[in-house]
Amino acid sequence: MAAENCSDGGQDPNPCYLQKFRLYETRSNFYLVGRDKSGTLCRILKIDRLDPSELTVLEDSTTYPEIECYDLLRRIHEGNRSTGGLKFVTACYGIIGFVKFLGPHYMLLITKRRKIGAICGHTIYAISKTQMIMIGNSPVQSNMAYSKNEKRYKKLLCSVDLTKDFFFSYSYNVMHSLQRNLCKNETGLLNYETMFVWNEFLTRGIRNNLKNTLWTVALVYGFCKQVKLSVSGRDVKLTLIARRSRHYAGTRYLKRGVNEKGRVANDVETEQIVFEDVPEGCPTQISSVVQNRGSIPLFWSQETSRLNLKPDIILSKKDPTYEATKLHFENLARRYGNPIIILNLIKRCEKKPRETILRSEFANAIRYINKSLTKENRLRFLHWDINRHSRKATNVLELLGRVADYALNLTGIFYCQVTPICRPEGLLDLTCVLQNDEHFAQIPCDKSDDGEKMEIDVDSDNQSSTENVKPPMFQTGVLRTNCIDCLDRTNVAQYAYGLMALGRQLHAMGFTESQTIDQSSPLAEDLMGVYEKMGDTLALQYGGSAAHNKIFCQRRGQWQAATQSQELFRTLQRYYSNAYMDAEKQSAINLFLGHFQPQQGKPALWELDSDQHYSVGRHGPNLLNEDARTSIKRSMSDGNILCGTDSPMSASNVRQESENRGEAISESTHEMPAYGISYSRFTPRMSCRQLFGEIEDQFLGSNRICYENGDECNCTNFDLDWLSSSGNSCDDDVYDRSAAGLSSENIGAELKTGMTTSPSESGSNIKVGERSASEVTCDGLMDEYSESFVNWVTHGDLLIPVKFTCQ
Repeated sequence: MAAENCSDGGQDPNPCYLQKFRLYETRSNFYLVGRDKSGTLCRILKIDRLDPSELTVLEDSTTYPEIECYDLLRRIHEGNRSTGGLKFVTACYGIIGFVKFLGPHYMLLITKRRKIGAICGHTIYAISKTQMIMIGNSPVQSNMAYSKNEKRYKKLLCSVDLTKDFFFSYSYNVMHSLQRNLCKNETGLLNYETMFVWNEFLTRGIRNNLKNTLWTVALVYGFCKQVKLSVSGRDVKLTLIARRSRHYAGTRYLKRGVNEKGRVANDVETEQIVFEDVPEGCPTQISSVVQNRGSIPLFWSQETSRLNLKPDIILSKKDPTYEATKLHFENLARRYGNPIIILNLIKRCEKKPRETILRSEFANAIRYINKSLTKENRLRFLHWDINRHSRKATNVLELLGRVADYALNLTGIFYCQVTPICRPEGLLDLTCVLQNDEHFAQIPCDKSDDGEKMEIDVDSDNQSSTENVKPPMFQTGVLRTNCIDCLDRTNVAQYAYGLMALGRQLHAMGFTESQTIDQSSPLAEDLMGVYEKMGDTLALQYGGSAAHNKIFCQRRGQWQAATQSQELFRTLQRYYSNAYMDAEKQSAINLFLGHFQPQQGKPALWELDSDQHYSVGRHGPNLLNEDARTSIKRSMSDGNILCGTDSPMSASNVRQESENRGEAISESTHEMPAYGISYSRFTPRMSCRQLFGEIEDQFLGSNRICYENGDECNCTNFDLDWLSSSGNSCDDDVYDRSAAGLSSENIGAELKTGMTTSPSESGSNIKVGERSASEVTCDGLMDEYSESFVNWVTHGDLLIPVKFTCQ
């Protein structure tokens, strides 16, 4: 909750944060008395109980000393003595919101809270207990409150357990990343419009009426955990925050893929914050890294089935120009800047095509979108089948670590040094940053709502107060990871990224000499435990069971039989939840978020069909029919993508494109501003040998290589998508046997190494109709295609490099 004015005369230099409340009632009104943290200043809110048609809330603009507030309450009691006087109802810690079903309005209050962490003196709380209080006091409303449907709606809303995985802060904008908080000192109403505030709908009425957020708390849903780590004899605090998007939110089988506005299911922003554990009032160093997970941004679905543990995957709606997919990546570019790096972990080969259907279509979507982007703004796309390498956890984490290292070289991390908080309970902003670089006096941030460039002036006193202070660094761009559910495999990849990022964060702080952390170190074990808890929490929210942590269990050397039994139990638990529990859970989420609003005379929520919006997949034509899914054809093309030079996916152009289409995206501002300052990112250029190290010679002779559009190999970015096959002709048993003999270094071959092709071998100059792998023979195509290419088409392997240009 952001700062608000405590007086009538403009912005108060010492803003007021109401944190403790006491609710009183008379027959005609509720009176909510709010106090600041010290309990010395009070504000009063009056809520009318007699008007049955609408919610009427009035705020006393006066800030009262405590003794005057008690005197005012005494006078209210005297004035209502004939009707029972003023009665105390409950103590609370903020309003969650107001809701109306078919009868009266209800007020949701936080009646108990608990501290779960703090960032630079700003406390983060979770909810321990809530209370729903009926506002209306008329006989008609009282009777309606006990009607059958009204009680059912109340029960449904209360099934959203606010005491699990919801968190908030009064003085720190926990719905934003640390970098955004420091670079944009946003307050009040704007913060509630972001995609990560789940009670935006419930608080909308009171916020719009009062034009402030003094009385409400902004709830973020996901995961928040803070632990203390010891590094080189010094204590640091690590905070891991996962923010779940409220847009297109729901359960596993009822929310899949993307919707028409570019929102994806299971969209989660993960932020890893590290700062020195120093006494309060001392300068400190702080760093953060943000990554993202989200469902594959295509129109696809799976039918909930009580008979099938693995329902078919259906591409349920045609989108030939991939507009929804494009909207999704435009939004990512607005929030994080470029580059957008996509790590796709789904399978590349199956007996029965399921994941491979999406793998092929996702590659086509990225290829199509990249045609309209300049080279520097293209989506960096990497396919890596994590299941194929999952027999040895060490190999998986090592190879994912290399991908993480690559991504971090592109995006950088956020780091700065901050002074003690300048004012009690004041928001963090760049005036608290310690630095001595004269070029940092004015930092270009995001555009404001009116399109004007905003600049933040750094306090000149801070510049002269310190010497030899490291300049700040900024993250620009993001790594987006997905598997099918974005739960189990994705969490392993996010841990590998977090471990690599932690090494860089500690190195930036001067705690370590190396930028990497050994996988077997206690620090890595501690971090793994936090990511494992996050994975379990997010999996329970979306999938109905804890995450499958096979790789983490292997890494810790747990007994294999125990691990297998645990995995089986979680599979069954997830199946039961998806088949029997998710429909009601989805309805509760829709009610809480305001996606469904009950009305008299209209069908009730439980009378409607399934929430799944992909009904076209069941009743209309599919992108792939049943026959097509059993024999998806592989294109006879080298898969080079044309380098289109249309408008780049920059913040300004993305904004203009959306406006031209008439699309309004509420969270269109950057989550992390992109900076053009040379020292703001660590982006060294790496050759192939620097990227792959000692493994290069091993995989250069293998049959695995990815595609580069051009003659030069640029290993610092995944400029183009790999041409991935559907793998429909593969047999799982054969596949598994071949995978068992693969070395862990094969990931290197799936990273871009580049190759030179002759014009006759270039996909841009070959025009051949599609044929399935079974129709291709080496004898008939050797003259037209290279032997390595025919082997790839026939057997599903990647091409043997013809020539490498890496230095």
